[in-house]
Amino acid sequence: MQVLSVASEAYPLIKTGGLADVVGALPGALAAEGVSVRVLLPGYPAVMAALGAAETLWASANLFGAPAQVLSGHARGLDVLVLDAPHLFARTGNPYVGPDGRDWADNPVRFAALARVGAWIAGGALSGWQPDVVHVHDWQAALLPAYLHYDGAARRPGTVITVHNLAFQGQFAAGLLPTIGLPPWSFSMAGVEYYGDIGFLKAGLRFADRITTVSPTYAAEIRMPEAGMGLDGLLRERAAVVSGILNGIDEAVWDPAHDHLLAAPYDAAHLGARAQNREALQAHLNLAPDPEAPIFGVISRLTWQKGMDLLLESLPAILESGGQLAVLGAGEAELESGLRAAMAEHPGRIGCLIGYNEGLAHVIQAGADALLVPSRFEPCGLTQLCALRYGCVPVVARTGGLADTIIDASPMALSAGVATGVQFAPATSDMLSAAIRRAARLYRDPVAWQRLQRNGMAADVSWRDPARQYAALFRELAG
Repeated sequence: MQVLSVASEAYPLIKTGGLADVVGALPGALAAEGVSVRVLLPGYPAVMAALGAAETLWASANLFGAPAQVLSGHARGLDVLVLDAPHLFARTGNPYVGPDGRDWADNPVRFAALARVGAWIAGGALSGWQPDVVHVHDWQAALLPAYLHYDGAARRPGTVITVHNLAFQGQFAAGLLPTIGLPPWSFSMAGVEYYGDIGFLKAGLRFADRITTVSPTYAAEIRMPEAGMGLDGLLRERAAVVSGILNGIDEAVWDPAHDHLLAAPYDAAHLGARAQNREALQAHLNLAPDPEAPIFGVISRLTWQKGMDLLLESLPAILESGGQLAVLGAGEAELESGLRAAMAEHPGRIGCLIGYNEGLAHVIQAGADALLVPSRFEPCGLTQLCALRYGCVPVVARTGGLADTIIDASPMALSAGVATGVQFAPATSDMLSAAIRRAARLYRDPVAWQRLQRNGMAADVSWRDPARQYAALFRELAG
């Protein structure tokens, strides 16, 4: 089976978040299910540099204003098709925003071009290759099913759209309709129109044959007004084709027993080696070398969605429990400045690196005792899956994929020996503080804490089962 995956990023070529991890890891997992995946990506400088030798499979003299071509090759383990359109993608840095921190003004044209070319490929534009199924990810690729619909081709592959976060919808001015090559009659409630604008994600949800999200609970949540972000009505209308498939993580990348970024690799039978990673983490973030303090880690975008304001309000619970806080992330300026101020006020107790560092992310998972994930909503979450793998006990809000992946350390779950972390709800600072205090009490019971760690490390957080579910969905669509 041949699948075309279309996305705006894929690890390890280009990454801003969990979307890239999923797009980069899923092809390898699907190969074991007899599914061959080619990933269509924009030709950002980082992608072009990694591509190396490549074959030109398609070219256009005028793709939304300038020449473009599709290159085929292999890059860091991925079979890729790259849309080489310098007028759209030859920009260094973040793929979505400029040096001033603002979204590129032509983002709707840039990602409409990605979807437009993806639809041509789906329709057979490449000689000798046509996919059986097209899998598009998030708003940046979501126009593809709409293009296929309005192209009216007699034969087209089945389409799946995966929503990684419904909050990011790609809503742009209606006047762009002729620029991006959609017909006037597409601008209707039954088409791409969305509250008077063009809705990229709405179009994908309207026209894709199947809709998936990245956890079963999130699939249910987004059909309700509270989490539907204005799209719950459409999702309820299409409920028969909506499903949730949990994400996994790449166990070769996140493997504590063979992680070269750690001071001491370990497995569930050798948890004592985590002490060396604790020391390395404390040294890296200038935390006091206290072997008794529970270290609470955070690896996150610093945003309201991720509950980082709740974290700031809950700092007294960490400090009063004798704990330390290790933070890696970037985001909203007010939250960044709040963490910097807290670090200055509590030297040796709070350490932060504002930004992102892949190596430090691994060290936090291996050196922190608990990982805080206080999200107000969370489609799936990957950090808590990595934490399970590394014996770092997750403390999570009971929402979306966090609810699906963590078993709360309730008295019954502890007695049954199945608990893997601490859940709390609702997502408020009071409830987060209570969860932090509960985690600190568990930490001071070494037998209970190591049971939580070992339960987490025994959990299957791989792509094996999700890949089986995706493969079954693709086979159903392909007949």
